[in-house]
Amino acid sequence: MPAPSLLAVFAHPDDEALSAGGILARHASAGARTAVVTPTWSADTPRAAELAEALRILGAGPPRMPGYADSRVPSSAPGRPRWCDAPLDEAVGELVAHLRDVRPEIVVTHDAYGGLTGHEDHVHTHRVTTLAVHAAGLERLFPDAGEPWQPSALYLATHPHSALRAWGGHWAPTGKAMRTVPDERVSVTVDVTPWLDRKIAAVLAHRTEVARGAAPGLIAALSAPARERLLGTEWYTCHDLTPAAPPWPGRS
Repeated sequence: MPAPSLLAVFAHPDDEALSAGGILARHASAGARTAVVTPTWSADTPRAAELAEALRILGAGPPRMPGYADSRVPSSAPGRPRWCDAPLDEAVGELVAHLRDVRPEIVVTHDAYGGLTGHEDHVHTHRVTTLAVHAAGLERLFPDAGEPWQPSALYLATHPHSALRAWGGHWAPTGKAMRTVPDERVSVTVDVTPWLDRKIAAVLAHRTEVARGAAPGLIAALSAPARERLLGTEWYTCHDLTPAAPPWPGRS
């Protein structure tokens, strides 16, 4: 059975590779259509160029960037509102347009915590995406955003409590809390080691974040075995949106 088409929606350049680089590479390798929407940073910034390189590595096409400002970096999109301050209808409508253009079977985004870090832009992306996947299939909502399209499933990138064994020692020096979910909340566990080289290359393509010591910098400093422990598995919580959601590796 062919791999289902996939649209990933992640808040910042680098989130796509860190959170879902394995499944993006997997689906692209299987011939599926894949794409990524990144709400923050403008298209004329160095981080946008790094995102384009990461997506090329992952086979996910050119960046789709609405161009809002990172909530903590106003210079990321001068003159534009912060993503977490954007009017809700405007943000949802823009994402609905991307959904109806790409017409994915599966949509992937941050979980309700906003991933390990709980960044406010991640949390807002989760909320907007959750609304947009339902709105995209309704013809009376956002009629100017294209023909209705209903994705079959929404997958939330997450980390189970058990992942603390792998991540804890590397994360502790940051002084940040780790937001994880009970293991039983994980619907799908995906071994992405066959695509790990591409995932890591995409992470390291975000050179600005490597240089400033953010998560890609943490990955850059690790040995190959440590990278595999941290990034070789991806976890998702699944929400079926139609009666016949497409199969996913690891689901019965």
